[in-house]
Amino acid sequence: MSKLIFCYGAMNSGKSMQLLTWKYNYEEAGYKVFLYKPAMDTRGSFKDSENKGVIASRAGLEASCTLVYEDETFSKYLDKINDPKTIIMLDEAQFLAEKQVKELYQISLKYTVVCFGLKTDFRQCFFEGSKVLFELADDIRELKTVCACGKKATINARINENGEILLDGEQIEIGGNERYKSMCKHCFEREKNKKM
Repeated sequence: MSKLIFCYGAMNSGKSMQLLTWKYNYEEAGYKVFLYKPAMDTRGSFKDSENKGVIASRAGLEASCTLVYEDETFSKYLDKINDPKTIIMLDEAQFLAEKQVKELYQISLKYTVVCFGLKTDFRQCFFEGSKVLFELADDIRELKTVCACGKKATINARINENGEILLDGEQIEIGGNERYKSMCKHCFEREKNKKM
């Protein structure tokens, strides 16, 4: 039975690697897997006449995907599909617009849709796409990672070039380990209090 699944976790929790593992497993079972990610995420992406990009894990796994812009609909890409053994998978789903998540919900009435992304930003506020996924997903799964202290990391702390956490700025700033650090709430609050 088809459904909408949201797998979320802090940065470095293996979201992209898990997506690529699921892709492999579904393909081994005879499914056709379609990969997407928001064009806003420019890491590893390139744009050509077909809006192709790359989903890449820190562990080195990668696969080609279709880049989707905020003003685009998924039906543009999926209208011609009529195979019940179809899976739709998205990386960086936190960057989706509300209307796109609602469209994926409708698509999940026919096909299973699996989204991977962050829950909250560096200020612990929902991203638009994540908020709507939490509201509409049939199945929500947390992928876990650890803080440097060994506790469960739940916060995506934005850091400067000296490794100090930042508390202000735009919600979306694309970056990896050079810009973000996964932290537990205890370490984050301790670092935050140093800034005050």
